[in-house]
Amino acid sequence: QVQLVESGGGLVQAGGSLRLSCAASGRTFGSYVMGWFRQAPGKEREFVAAVSRSGRFTSYADSVKGRFTISRDNAKNMAYLQMNSLKPEDTAVYYCAADHDYIDSGRSAQLIDYWGKGILVTVSS
Repeated sequence: QVQLVESGGGLVQAGGSLRLSCAASGRTFGSYVMGWFRQAPGKEREFVAAVSRSGRFTSYADSVKGRFTISRDNAKNMAYLQMNSLKPEDTAVYYCAADHDYIDSGRSAQLIDYWGKGILVTVSS
């Protein structure tokens, strides 16, 4: 069992930056692929970014590529999402996710093993 807790959300002006953190419980953090998803009001949950178990490989949604950076620190059981050049359309609840197999834009959210409770990011224009 893995518990994920997000932090670092809040209100920011367009063009600003935020760094989301995801703290994971358990001793097997390094065995999980980690990812971030988001869900805007009235929309489905969508993939944002994922990072491999080692942290060497990353993938991003086209909408955030070049602006967001996902990373992890296996020694600290932490995953991060650095968000720069934020836009109002980035406003959403952001969820940290962990999976034994893989996380990418094509993987159904229902198949992912663990989720955090989510944290709100609001970008004002």
